[in-house]
Amino acid sequence: MTDQHASTTKQDAEKSSGSVEQQDEEPIVWTRQEETAIRRKTDRHLMPLLWALFMLSFLDRSNIGNAQTAGMGADLGLSSSQYQFLLTAFYIGYVVGQPTMLLWKRFPPHIFVAFLTLGWGGLALLQASATNFGGLVALRLLLGVCETAFAPGVTYYLSFFYQRHEIGFRQGLYLGAAPIATAYAGALAYGLTHVKNAAIANWKLLMVVEGAPAILMVPFVWFFLPDRASTAHFLSPREREISIARAQADGHSGREGGLQSKGVWEGLTDPKAFLQGLLYFSLNVSYSSLPIFLPTILTEMGFTSIRAQGLSAPPYLASFIVVVTVSYFSDKIRDRSIFIIPLSLIGFAGYLILALCKTTAVRYFAIYLCATSIFPCIGLMLPWTSNLHENDSKRGAGFLILNIIGQCSPFLGTRLFPTSDGPYYVKGMSVCAAFLLFVAILATSLRFLLIYENKQRDLKYGKVEDLGESPGYDEKTGGSKAFRFIL
Repeated sequence: MTDQHASTTKQDAEKSSGSVEQQDEEPIVWTRQEETAIRRKTDRHLMPLLWALFMLSFLDRSNIGNAQTAGMGADLGLSSSQYQFLLTAFYIGYVVGQPTMLLWKRFPPHIFVAFLTLGWGGLALLQASATNFGGLVALRLLLGVCETAFAPGVTYYLSFFYQRHEIGFRQGLYLGAAPIATAYAGALAYGLTHVKNAAIANWKLLMVVEGAPAILMVPFVWFFLPDRASTAHFLSPREREISIARAQADGHSGREGGLQSKGVWEGLTDPKAFLQGLLYFSLNVSYSSLPIFLPTILTEMGFTSIRAQGLSAPPYLASFIVVVTVSYFSDKIRDRSIFIIPLSLIGFAGYLILALCKTTAVRYFAIYLCATSIFPCIGLMLPWTSNLHENDSKRGAGFLILNIIGQCSPFLGTRLFPTSDGPYYVKGMSVCAAFLLFVAILATSLRFLLIYENKQRDLKYGKVEDLGESPGYDEKTGGSKAFRFIL
């Protein structure tokens, strides 16, 4: 690649936002150094804030498991079935609220996310005031509605700023907050359960300490979260022009405009979106259950509740390292499934060991296998979805299908480990193992489908390397003729 990198005309770059340029407009030309500088500026202003927000949101959704171990169930007189319904209630709200994800394109993200953060932080705090099962169910349901628009929408939001092959690593960094949050929750719960003679019950103290930081983040979101590359305060006017032009590498992406009904319809009728939804469903069975049941599973291994809180942290720290590593290399080689397939098989092996083995040390090692496979697979699954659509409207619809189907699996995942199945939970472990094996099969099938469709695009438009720097656009889809699916 030469130092001078020509992308597209300003006319093409701004067409989706409705501006009109003269036909003799000079192409926007930039250097590799300028492009790198833009990415780094964007990384510095987006990633720390998004990372912190997702860590807090994941903390607030999953702290119910630590609260249960810290005595919530005993204080409120919850049965095993009632506790499991508390977990399910969150995901009822999470699924019902899925269409709100499209509001990332309807409202300025800094306003939209600020209200979401205020909502889930406030509801997380209110959990400490719950005195009965019904009140806690209502709070968990509303918490799910508030969080549903944020976490799935961030991958969509990242596509406003980055090219397709740049999203995976950023998504990995962002989703790496989930295992860190779970590790932090375990360590924090370990410390708080040692507090003696507290004014409130330890589980309530846990809810307060973990819910309050989200409220404090609201002003930072309002003032510092950028809406689009074209309005980002940290970019110079020229850098904004380059950012808009870079977005056109995938065609007329609509990145700077609102939702387009045609693109939404194309996304809703794309068979690949439903296949990915099924894949995400299979992953989410384990992803939704492991963080909230791990402290209980460790307690059933013979550890005290306090030690179980502490021992739940190390597997998640290891998972964070794996998430970031595979996401980085996935972007480098522009391939997602090549990592998802073996990782899902590792998770399958981990759950199989948990189902069949009774030795504590071996079972604890198997938890590492599960954690270091599930989180990375989710971290790769979301950017893979982003990579399969030519424009933002179609991409938004693809994410909507992904999450409506995929987020139904927690209804199963949160009910796989009733206390009556302890201490080994053979049924729950076996179901998780089977779904991870199914993930490997689905990912392999989708990989071959994408290889076939890329070959069809080669036959229709020609090889990518033969199209040059100005490949042109497909008149029907608006996508670049050089667009190929990332495997």
